[in-house]
Amino acid sequence: MTQTYAQIALELGAAWIAGGLIGAERSYHGRAAGFRTHALVALAAAAAMLVTRAPQMAQGVVTGIGFLGAGVIFKEGVNVQGLTTAASVWAIAAVGLLFGVGEFAAGAMATAGVLATLVALRWIEDAIPSQVYAWAVLRFRADAAPDNVAVRALLAGFGVSLRDVSYALSQDGAVMEFSGNIVARTDRSFDELAGHLRGHEGVTGFELSRISK
Repeated sequence: MTQTYAQIALELGAAWIAGGLIGAERSYHGRAAGFRTHALVALAAAAAMLVTRAPQMAQGVVTGIGFLGAGVIFKEGVNVQGLTTAASVWAIAAVGLLFGVGEFAAGAMATAGVLATLVALRWIEDAIPSQVYAWAVLRFRADAAPDNVAVRALLAGFGVSLRDVSYALSQDGAVMEFSGNIVARTDRSFDELAGHLRGHEGVTGFELSRISK
């Protein structure tokens, strides 16, 4: 009996530590589901598997965690946040299941893989050349508004290209509005463009909303 309790404590403890490690990385980056959430998910998944080793229980845990993961995904403007955290919550549930059935080696390797993805691949992602996207709305006085070609030329001067452009007249035809996705190589291009637009005589307003990756 003592050996059985020791085995249970070992499995639950391993799941709790794995959840804490992954959750600590999420907490460090200010995510809503962090240290305690991941530790609880891993611990609960392991405990569920200790109750019954049936595959149906594992399927039920994964399904339930899917709803929890959906709760950390939210839309802010044009950005969707929380996708990586939702994936890590789902992953740590799988890790907890592994520890719950006594698969310590597999659980440890899965934990290492999740941590490597969250930490090491972040460095690699930052080092890889990439494009920066934003949603742009440019408003000009209608009597001084440039045409599509002139707008694209203006943006190109700052290394920015405009895609999927839409047009609109507002304020009883006094303002011409261009909107669409813009793409640049660096954030600095958007900073320089914003600085130019602030001093542009014909501009009545503008929005540059960075789209997160």
